[in-house]
Amino acid sequence: MKTKTKNKKTSTEDFDPVKMMRDIRDKLAQEIIGMTYEQEKAYLKKLLTKG
Repeated sequence: MKTKTKNKKTSTEDFDPVKMMRDIRDKLAQEIIGMTYEQEKAYLKKLLTKG
């Protein structure tokens, strides 16, 4: 008698790095829309030093 096994995806198989990068890029673009270069620079600097 054969035992049936279910193929479960692991968390690494569900990870899509291209989709993640596009989502991050789109979110960032929405946050900085309408900012001047200096405002964008200050905003990004704040984000990078936050973490």
